[in-house]
Amino acid sequence: MVKITVYSAKGVKKGTTSLPSGLTAEENLPLLAQAIRVYGDRKHPGLSKVKTRGVVTGSTRKIYRQKGTGSARHGARNAPIFVGGGIAHGPKGIKRVLSLPAKMRRKAFRVALTLKAKEGNLIAIEAVSNFTKTKEIAHLIKTINPDMENSANNFRYTLVLSEKNRKVAKIARNIANLEVMPFRNLNAESVYLGGVIIIDQEAFTEKIDSQGKVKQSQKEVLQVKKELPIKTKKESKTSQTKKIRKVKKGAKK
Repeated sequence: MVKITVYSAKGVKKGTTSLPSGLTAEENLPLLAQAIRVYGDRKHPGLSKVKTRGVVTGSTRKIYRQKGTGSARHGARNAPIFVGGGIAHGPKGIKRVLSLPAKMRRKAFRVALTLKAKEGNLIAIEAVSNFTKTKEIAHLIKTINPDMENSANNFRYTLVLSEKNRKVAKIARNIANLEVMPFRNLNAESVYLGGVIIIDQEAFTEKIDSQGKVKQSQKEVLQVKKELPIKTKKESKTSQTKKIRKVKKGAKK
């Protein structure tokens, strides 16, 4: 079992806990590198485009006759060899979108979490809901890394919150070198490049799948549907006719 350190909201070291088995995997660096490559490529829009000789505005007249001038043979001024002409073999604004199968994506996420835990850069926090001020989170980070103030630019932190404690993001977003995100948005790239990962311990107790996304059971979904009944068109029409009849009866009396 992979162990991670647990801290309280006040920065007191509580001990260690094991990373859930659904979030651990054997070391697979080629898969992790492939996933990071795909995520990085997806961030780049790839919309750069150049004008070819057929798009550049200008005359298509042959600049001089083919033979007898002593110069090289040329056609229009739009040719790529001339200044102001078209660009040859440039980007065309068509991006090849890289993709990764769901099973590989989830496994890469588990590999990244396992590597962070083995390096000691994965930390769990108890009672995240007790945070009320920004300086409390800054104090916690300082206890985790006392050298933060001397070389703050060399350290990165990622605070990962559960669905229950997402409001804490408003308190923590003003701290330098700290990125805040919900647990369900974590992926292999954000874990591997996120520096020290500080996870809300309640995120582990929530019902999560192998990728870390929150799941709802079928009973919970049915309860939500029962609490929010949807009126059909027939029901709305019948209710309108009943109201009209009541108004007519009152007018007759």
